[in-house]
Amino acid sequence: MPIRFYLESLGCKLNQCECDMLAQQVVAAGHTVVWEPEHADVCVVNTCAVTRVAARKSRQRMRHLRRTNPDARLVATGCSTGLTEDGLLADLVVTNDRKDDLVSLVQDRWDVGGPTPLETPQHQHAVFRRTRPLVKIQDGCDNACTYCVVRLLRGRQRSRPRSEILGQVAGWVQQGYHEVVLTGVHVGAYGRDSGEDLAGLVRAILAASPPDRLRLSSIEPWDLQPDFLSLWQDPHLCRHLHLPLQSGCDATLQRMNRRYTVAQFADLVAHARSAIPDLAVTTDVITGFPGETDREFAASAEFVERVGFSRIHVFPYSERPGTPAATMSGQVDPRLRQERARQIAAIGRRSGRAFRETLLGRTILVLWETRLGDGRWSGLTDHYVRVFARSETELANVLRLTRLSGHEADGLCGEVVDI
Repeated sequence: MPIRFYLESLGCKLNQCECDMLAQQVVAAGHTVVWEPEHADVCVVNTCAVTRVAARKSRQRMRHLRRTNPDARLVATGCSTGLTEDGLLADLVVTNDRKDDLVSLVQDRWDVGGPTPLETPQHQHAVFRRTRPLVKIQDGCDNACTYCVVRLLRGRQRSRPRSEILGQVAGWVQQGYHEVVLTGVHVGAYGRDSGEDLAGLVRAILAASPPDRLRLSSIEPWDLQPDFLSLWQDPHLCRHLHLPLQSGCDATLQRMNRRYTVAQFADLVAHARSAIPDLAVTTDVITGFPGETDREFAASAEFVERVGFSRIHVFPYSERPGTPAATMSGQVDPRLRQERARQIAAIGRRSGRAFRETLLGRTILVLWETRLGDGRWSGLTDHYVRVFARSETELANVLRLTRLSGHEADGLCGEVVDI
C-alpha cells in the first residue's frame, strides 16, 4: 500500500539536498510525496542542530506537525537526532547514519509493505520544487573547529564516488535544469579519502555535460589553492565563492582552531578577485565567541568591512554540547553577542549594496525562479545576487538576459530584455 510522505528540511543546503534525495527514494519505492502535511500518512522532519536556535526550531516544527496532523506518523532525522538534549517528540527517530534507509525503516516500523519499487527513480522532476538542484558530493568533516557540533554528528569525511556525482549532475541537465550546486559538510575535502580531489571532480563535470551554471556551495579558505582558481576560466562556473571567515581577529581565530590568519584570508580574497573578474565573495561570521573582547570584536568588524563581502551570514555564538568552546572561559553575554551580530549585519548590508552597485546598468543573465504575489519574478545572477522583474511570461527555470536598473531591498530590480 503506498504511503503519503510529507518531507520538510531545516538548516543547511546539505540538509535540503538530502531531503530531495529522500523524496526521490520515496517515489522510487512506489510511494507518494505530498506538499501539505494535512494530506500525509508520514511526516518527516530533517532537523538541524548547528545552533541552539536551530535545534529549538526543529522541536517547534515537530510539535507544529503533530498539531496539524495528529493522525500522521512523525519521523525525525538529521543532526538533532544525535543530541540527547533535544528530546524530539517523534514516533520514529532516524539518525544521520541511517538516513538512507528511512523509507524501509518506516515500512518495517509500521508493517506496511511497500508497493512494487520502480527500477529507476521516475518522476524525479515531480518531487523537486527548486530551480537549482543540489548535489551532495561528500559528508562528514575531519576538522576540529572548537565551536562546531556538526562534525560530531555527521562523523568523518566521506566522499561519494565520482561516477555517482557525474550521473546525478547529468540527470539534472537532461531534465532541463540550468544550475547545479555542489554541496557537503566540507566540500573542499572531497576525495581525500579516495585519492581524488575537488578540482578533479569539477574538471570532470565541466568536461562531460555541464549545466549552464555550476556553483560550489562553500569552500574553507585553506582549501582554495591558487591553481584551483584557474578552473574559473570556464564560464560554466558561477562567479561566486562562499569563504567562511568566522572572525576577522587572529586571536579569536586561534581559539576557534581555524587554520589561517586574517592576512592570509585577505591575500586569498585578493588573489581570487584578481583571477575571477566580477567575483562575488560571501562569508559567515560568528559574533561573541568565548573570550571575544571589545577590542577583538572591533578588529573583526574593521576587517569584515575592509574585505567588502557581497553577503554576510552572521550568527551570534551558540554553545553546543560536546564542543571545546562550550566549556571555554570568557563566555560572552548573549545580549552582547546579539548586539555584535547586528553590527556585523549592518556592515554586510552596506558592503552588499556596494557590490550590487557595480552591476547596475549592466545586462546580465538571470536564472528566474519563482513568481511573487505582486506579479514580479525573483531570480539570481551567477554572483548570487537576487533580482526582481515584472513579466507576463512564464519564467520559472528560465535563463534570460536582464538589464539591471536599480536597488531593491537586498537585491536589484531589472527588465528582462530578450523575450
